[in-house]
Amino acid sequence: MPKYMLPLLIALMGLIYIFAIPAEPEGIKLVFKLIPMALIITYGWLRMPKQRKPWHWILLAGLFICSIGDGTIRWFVIGLSAFLIGHLFYIPAFFSRFRFSPLRLATILPIGVYSAFMGSRLVEALLEDGRSELIAPVMAYIIVISLMAWSAIMTGNKTVIAGGLLFVLSDSILSWNMFVSEIAYSHALIMLTYYSAQFLIATSLRESNEQVPSIGKGSSSIYPT
Repeated sequence: MPKYMLPLLIALMGLIYIFAIPAEPEGIKLVFKLIPMALIITYGWLRMPKQRKPWHWILLAGLFICSIGDGTIRWFVIGLSAFLIGHLFYIPAFFSRFRFSPLRLATILPIGVYSAFMGSRLVEALLEDGRSELIAPVMAYIIVISLMAWSAIMTGNKTVIAGGLLFVLSDSILSWNMFVSEIAYSHALIMLTYYSAQFLIATSLRESNEQVPSIGKGSSSIYPT
């Protein structure tokens, strides 16, 4: 199979789910929602090098656990918990590829400011709606996904960085639309950024051990993507 065929199939199935599959019956909608993630996991698996480090398997497990979140997000806390666990797999996978850079290190500040802003707005909205029981899981998720985004940045890998930030953007649109105020075309925006994020993260699985230099060596360069 030509190497571009599977990415094209992922894009096609993602677009079919987003723009062509009706909301009912719900079971059919769910199947088509999960197909792109199943293809993305397959894509990541096929790109893994012969010599694999633990982070390859941890990252692949994170992709799989996030797909469980896709299937269970209708039960919000269950789906949120699955995504949180998925990020807890991404974080060590990214930190194992840590490449120090003062500029990348400093990005924890804007990430922290953005997380604090989102957290305060969501808590305010949840209190107004009388849904205070969701404050703890939502705040825990914000902390974990923020750490995931920063750990992605600290890899120095453009593909991983883009994937991590797109994941934050997708979840920001979802949470703002769900709890604060409606966003036009939210479903399309959420899923387009989400599938793109997961695809980029899966793409990074092709890195071999030799492509991951030790901390402190060549920290100004960027990994091959």
